[in-house]
Amino acid sequence: MNFPINPLSAALSAIQSMASQAAGGASAASTVASGAVTGQSGTSGAASVGSFADALKSSIDKISDNQNKAMGEAHAFEIGAPNVSLNDVMVDMQKANVGMQFGLQVRNKLVSAYNDIMQISV
Repeated sequence: MNFPINPLSAALSAIQSMASQAAGGASAASTVASGAVTGQSGTSGAASVGSFADALKSSIDKISDNQNKAMGEAHAFEIGAPNVSLNDVMVDMQKANVGMQFGLQVRNKLVSAYNDIMQISV
């Protein structure tokens, strides 16, 4: 069973829309952005078509929200809340871990791209 993880889908949608815009396909970018996966808050997973900073901030906020939710459920399980099961806690902790690892990989790629651009001689 493969379950999509919303931050990953949102980041993929944002990257696809930015790639379409960079290629000159403004209509394709708006189509991709309008078909993005919506999160629990009801907002679109992709940021506005031209704002990479907004997309990056949105992804980081979702990673942070997942970690806070996982820690809250873990704390609730520790104090003995009757409606929190160990399975839910473990799944949420793994989702938060996967999101964090994804964020670290994106950061590493951004730093690598920045270093490559800075080494280009003009």
